[in-house]
Parts: sequence; structure tokens; C-alpha cells
Amino acid sequence: MERRFIIVFCFLLFGFFAAGQPVFPEKSQIYRDDVVARIDILIHPDTLEWIYDNVESDHEFPATFIFNNGTVHDTVEEIGFRLRGNTSRYSKKKSFKVSFNTFHSGRKYHAVEKMNLNGEHNDPSVIRSKICWDMLRQMGVPAPYANHVEVYINGNYYGLYINVEHVDEEFVLSRFGNNGGNLYKCLWPADLTYLGTNPDNYKFMSGDRRAYELTINEDIDDYADLRDFIQMLHSATDDEFKCKIDQLFNVYDYLKVMAFDILTANWDGYIYNKNNFYLYHNTQTGKFEYIPYDLDNTFGIDWFNIDWGIRNIYQWGPSESRPLFTRLMAITEFRNQYSYYVKYMLDSVFNPDLLDPRIDQIKQGILAYVIDDPYYPQDYGYTITDFLNSYNQPLGGHVKYGLKPYIQTRYNTALAQLALNDMVPVIKYIRCSVSGLNQPVVFQAFAEDNTALSYVRVVLSINGAEQQELELFDDGMHQDQAPGDQLWGNQMDGFTEATTLTFQVEAMDNSMHASVLPCIPLVAEIGKLPSHRIVINEFMAANQSTIKDEYGQADDWIELYNASDEPVWLGDMYLSDNLGNPTKWMLPDRTLLPGEFLLIWADDTPSQGDTHTSYKLAKEGEEIGIFGNTASGYAVIDSVTFGTQNDDISYGRIVDGAPEWKYFTLPTPGETNSATGTGELMGTDGLVIYPNPCDGEILNLNGFFDIALYDIYGRFVREGRHVDQIVVGDLMPGIYLIKTTSGIVRKLIIR
Repeated sequence: MERRFIIVFCFLLFGFFAAGQPVFPEKSQIYRDDVVARIDILIHPDTLEWIYDNVESDHEFPATFIFNNGTVHDTVEEIGFRLRGNTSRYSKKKSFKVSFNTFHSGRKYHAVEKMNLNGEHNDPSVIRSKICWDMLRQMGVPAPYANHVEVYINGNYYGLYINVEHVDEEFVLSRFGNNGGNLYKCLWPADLTYLGTNPDNYKFMSGDRRAYELTINEDIDDYADLRDFIQMLHSATDDEFKCKIDQLFNVYDYLKVMAFDILTANWDGYIYNKNNFYLYHNTQTGKFEYIPYDLDNTFGIDWFNIDWGIRNIYQWGPSESRPLFTRLMAITEFRNQYSYYVKYMLDSVFNPDLLDPRIDQIKQGILAYVIDDPYYPQDYGYTITDFLNSYNQPLGGHVKYGLKPYIQTRYNTALAQLALNDMVPVIKYIRCSVSGLNQPVVFQAFAEDNTALSYVRVVLSINGAEQQELELFDDGMHQDQAPGDQLWGNQMDGFTEATTLTFQVEAMDNSMHASVLPCIPLVAEIGKLPSHRIVINEFMAANQSTIKDEYGQADDWIELYNASDEPVWLGDMYLSDNLGNPTKWMLPDRTLLPGEFLLIWADDTPSQGDTHTSYKLAKEGEEIGIFGNTASGYAVIDSVTFGTQNDDISYGRIVDGAPEWKYFTLPTPGETNSATGTGELMGTDGLVIYPNPCDGEILNLNGFFDIALYDIYGRFVREGRHVDQIVVGDLMPGIYLIKTTSGIVRKLIIR
């Protein structure tokens, strides 16, 4: 399989976010912290008994879900319900998985497909993981939202739980703006140890699951990207390591996670227990992102007889191999940057003076729900007195520290162990953005250091000419957002013709330490379109029975066709149902041969495979567009705008790749379009115009109409009475509106 990595970041200004920088969506109502919501599960008692008798089963049973937080009160029928977790399945207080899309494909509740209800039976304070999730987000790490909820099953109170956002394709889409890359759920013994060049070696089983379990693109099942990352950890020399890891991994954000794991004593993660983390291959950057997972064994919870409050912050891992952690600690530059993030946490999110009041606030908010929790005492005999004491003193057994004493002890010992040295500047989230020829080219980069930065600048070459420099600023006045936010920016004049830019970002601090990244300069091809022709050849927005996908579902579909004379790799292009949002869905990592077709299922179910989009088509009419890669500025390769569609009638080019479009009463998904299958669909009550966009003399209608044509400013252009065609060859390029006497309005693009 052909593999390519995106190393070019040149964006159309549809959104204003830095390349690779995680996004933190607004908190949903279902994760509110100011109230403990009530969740009711209604399920047949015999089914519930079976679930408790078969704790290892992941079978999801239908149930009714009711959510009430005083503001939001919803009932959702036919959700999937099962146990979740590993060892917690054998606890008295079990954890549960709620799935909204098990029996209704693509269904979401407040933008989530699944909900994790964690019993937190190991933690007498019932607060540790909640603090961790909040702390990570405050540090700028893409972590799930979480809040406390009370859970009832069939009217019986099952206790206080933590509702944690599920990490899946919806999560990575909301944080990284894409979800087409591989997402690996990494559980014990996922130590990232090199197992050879065969990608299948990394599919090894641990019990009844893979240690590196693929949760997106499962049907392709290609582990080559994970193999490449682990092979780099194994084979890169110390001199190569900085450059190579920056190419394949968001290393600077992971250094924050290292600091977090070690200060909170998250021993059940990657570093100590080779467990509980996700790796997502971000298709926008080509780099893996590290996502933490399952954070209840923290803040002094211990099963190894280790005093986590005093353990050395530089020798924190076990003696066995942890290549990612040990290699980073062995490189002075990364070790110093890790130390910087430890100090940052000690000054802010891990400072007892700042953290203790928040802990007290949460404690008071959940106290009444713990008092009534019938399952709270059942695993370790905890009483409400133990709950109150657990915040300030150890309870024995695995609870070696009170929550607050652990924080104070770890704060003091980490501060004493900390070896702060001048570090080289951190540079990440490099971005070049341009909206087209003759438009300004904007550069941005995130840069920070333990001392003040002397300068941050772009070093660039235009069409291979001598290098020049563009200074970046962090003053809020140079395309850099807010002053002092460590996001630096500036712009340069646009170009009147197709131009190649090669560039890097350089930062120097007041101690004369400099960084230049990335090691291999980025290349931005401004105003250049690909030479190939990938076209939208046929589509159906109201599929009822014409064709079914591999899951037996009659989903809407889009047929792509390679109308050029050369193979075309699709993996850096996008297919969207919104011309204003070109990167809505990335095309699969496939090569389309000349004359070859590819059928895409527009079903809003990307978990079903790489030919299933994250959106559906609207029968009432909308847009479809193919867009080029980041280097082209997401240039439009092909697009079509359509109106109301009829059931099981497709709309396509009358000849493969040709400009003229017709309706197909005999659709040809994945096959050559045939003129004998076309029809005029007389009698439809909707207006369809084609071709659209139009670059010819005549615009066709799908019947006879009385119409009026207006420009985008609402000025009358011309009219037609009982016509099925409109002459448009004399019109200036632009956007127009066609309106019928019955009030139907359609948008027309003239090229």
C-alpha cells in the first residue's frame, strides 16, 4: 500500500486554528460540573441478571436511557448497555458502557455516540480521575470531559459515578478536526517495544483482545504507521532522534503528559504499567497524538508497595523497556523541556494552594450522593467516615495517602528533585495559511521557553531563491491571536502567480539557545492545482433499495472516477458536503487507477470503514465537493450543487467524466454510466438545475418551469416562461439565484 505523510500545512482560511493544535470544544450540558445529573437505565431484569452473571461479555443489550440535570431532561430508547472495564468487572460496584448508536446507526446524544459510567470503586474519595481530566485540559492536553452523575437502574440507586467522555472517532474529530487516521487503544502490555518490520507483528493478542487495538479503520487493519513509529523509537540514533520523533509524533505535547503522569502518580498508564492510553494518527499533521485514558489509580493509590509521593521524577519508570519514555529522558534537550513542564505544573495546576479549594468544592458537591450510595461500602468496606477521612489521611491497603497529603508531599519532593536547566525553545503547531493568489500569506507557530524569547521568525525561500526572514510577533496585532499567548504570527504579501514556498521556524531565547523546526523544511505550493482529474461521476441522495453497503444498509452514495491518464493517490484529498468546509472528510489512503471507480457511502458512520463518510447527503438538496490537499490551499477539484432528489434515482454525468449531467432511472454505482439509463423525471415537484457549476452555454432544468434569474445581490437578470433550459453563456462568472413562481429557490454557479 502506498504511504504518504503530510508535511505541508497551507490552509484556506475557513477556520482559524493552528495546524495540529488540539481544539477544546465547548462543554456539553451532559458534562456540567455545577450539578450532579441523574441517569436512569431501564432494562429487563432478566437481562440485567445475565449481564452480572457474565461479566466478561461485551454484548450490548437494548435499554432505555433517561438523563436529567434539571435543565436537560431526555429519554432515549433502544440504547446499547453493557459492563465496561478490566478488573473492575469483578468488583461489586461495576462500571457501565452506554452506546447510543448500537441499534440506530449514526445516532448521537449531545454529540456523543457512547458514554462511560465509571464506578471508581478503587478510590474512596470518588474524585481522583475527575481532578486528573480537568488538570489535563487546563494544560492544553486533549482529554475527555468528565463529571459526577448518580445512576439508577430500574429505579434502584446504583450509586455515584463519573461520566467520562468516550475516546472514539467523534472525540478525535472534535479535538483534531479529522478522524480518518488510525486510532489505537493501547492496553497492557503496550510498551511500544520493536517487534520487527512486519506490521502484523503488532496485532498480537493479550487475553481476548489486541494490546494495540485498532478502533478506526478496522476493516483495513493496516498497522504500518504504528510499526513505523515504533521502529523509529528503536533504530533512530541519538543525533537523529529529535528530528525523527518530531516527524512522527506530537512529542512536545507528550512531554506535558509525562510531567502529569509522574506528578499525579498515574502508574497505570504507559510509563510504568504499559497500559491505558490511545494513539491517534492525526491525518492533518501525519503525527501520532497521545491521549491518556483511565485515571483512577492516581494520587497515591498503590498496589506495588511503592511510595509514589517521593519517587524520583527522573527515574520514575520500571527497569524494563519503555522506549518512548527512556529515549526522551536520555536526550538532554527533551529532559530539560520535561523539567520545564514539571515546574509549570507545580506553579499552576498541581499547586496545593490552588488545587485544595477546588477539591473541597467537589467534595461538598458529591457528599450527599456518597452517603446514599449502596455500593460504596461493598468492595472495601468503606464508610462515609472513610470518605471524609480519605481526603486528609491514608486508609490502609491500597490507599497509602490521603488525597491532599499526597499532593503536598509530591509537590515538596518534586520541587526538591527538580533540575531546571536552560532549555532550547519549544516550537510546534506551525501553520501557513493563504486563501488564494493575490491574498496575504499568514504564518503562525507556537513557541515557548523557560526564559524570554529573543525572536521567533520564519526562514523561507520563494521558488528556490535566496533565503529571507519574516519576524513573528506575539502582541495580538500580527495574526497571532491574543498577546502573550505564545502563539506567534505575521503575514507577507500575496503572490500573483503559482509559487513554491519552503520554510522553517526559528526561535532563540535570551540565553542564545535556538531551535529550528521542522528539520526538513515545509513546502507550500500556492495556487497550484493537481494535474489529474478526479471527478464526482454519479451520486444518490435518496437510496432506498438500489444498492446496499457491506453491512446490508441502503445508504446514500457518491461515485468517484479517475478521468485522467495516470494513477491518483486519494489520501491527501477531501470530500465534503459543504463547499465552505472542505476538510469535512478525508478520502481514504487508496490509489485510483485511470478509468477506475470508487464508491463512497455517505452514511455518517465512519466507524464502518474508510469509504464511509462522517456525513449524510440531504435529499432536499445540497453540495458535494472534492478538494485538494493542504499544499493547494484546499483547491476545489470538482463540485456539484443539486436540488431535491427522488428515491432510487441517481444524478450523474451522462458519460464518465463528461460535463453534462442527467438523471439515471437505472443507476450505475461503481460502473460506467450509460445514457440508456437516463430519464427526465417529469412530474417531480422539485427544481433541479444541471450542470451546476455551469461553464457552458445552456443550463438544463428537470422539467418545465416559470423562472426568474437574479444575481447574488438580488438584482433581476432575466426570466423564462414554461422553459426547461436557460441560456447563461453570456453571463459573467459568479453566483446566481433561480426562483420559480411557486417559491423554489436554487443557487447557481457560473464559471
